[in-house]
Amino acid sequence: MLKECDLKSFNGVVCVGGDGTASEVAHGILLRAQIDAGRDSDDILEPVKAQIPLGIIPAGSTNILAHTLNGVQHIRTAALNIILGHLQSVDICSFSSPTKLLRFGFSAMFGFGSRTLAFAEKHRWMPSNQRNFFAVIKTLARLKSEDCELSFLPLMRTQQTAPENDGKKQERLNSDSQDQQDRIQGHFLNCIDDISEDAKTVVNILFEERLNDGSISLIVVRNTSRPGFIKHLKRYASVKNQFNFPFVETYTVEAVKVQRRTKKDCVSEENVESAEETYPWNIDGDLMEWTSEILVR
Repeated sequence: MLKECDLKSFNGVVCVGGDGTASEVAHGILLRAQIDAGRDSDDILEPVKAQIPLGIIPAGSTNILAHTLNGVQHIRTAALNIILGHLQSVDICSFSSPTKLLRFGFSAMFGFGSRTLAFAEKHRWMPSNQRNFFAVIKTLARLKSEDCELSFLPLMRTQQTAPENDGKKQERLNSDSQDQQDRIQGHFLNCIDDISEDAKTVVNILFEERLNDGSISLIVVRNTSRPGFIKHLKRYASVKNQFNFPFVETYTVEAVKVQRRTKKDCVSEENVESAEETYPWNIDGDLMEWTSEILVR
């Protein structure tokens, strides 16, 4: 609806809902901004910013985004911030294939977090709490790693201080130079991208200066035992040593490319089906399936 709506006569858009609804609204506003700017919807190089502000009133099953913005999940606080016109710049990620812009979103999970959501979506007939718990247990029982390659561009803090450096930053993001990117390969259980520098800022503490510095928090969980992974999950919402595990790695990056490793040159009749299998992404609580590499920035 927002993509098709002329928003030039509006002062802003207010969303009443949870993280998934807020993400969809932000996605629609940004798609409309590309149309108004005369951009091709598949232009993945330089998407323009939204032209009107978005207000979020938390009313969903998860309200992490509103909590990050306001410091509390409180409906009246959110409404008063909108009424008083408090504006705050916030980063949002673009998710792209090599040739197409797929969508915008604030956070994403690939691996355990996405497979859990995919399993839960198949049991929509169950009550929400029971469905989510059931999906976590089932996914843990079938826990498996993904053979992936992650290529990422480490955040250069010096480029965040001066507006005149934006051109250089964009040049680095568009470059394919091997020496500018870091790569890690292996079997991963979970991969999380988030606009906050530390995941704990999403679930517990608000750091306003970190919401619009162009950084992505990349949290990588390498293959480990099921008991070790469960300990990580239990500690994830804590602010104390939440990533203090030998199999968990954290990076602050500008962009990251996730590519599942498949031996295309050795595809036989037996494994051709698995080679073409789509794999799920959990983007702000919504399921997205894609077969090729995904670039997040």
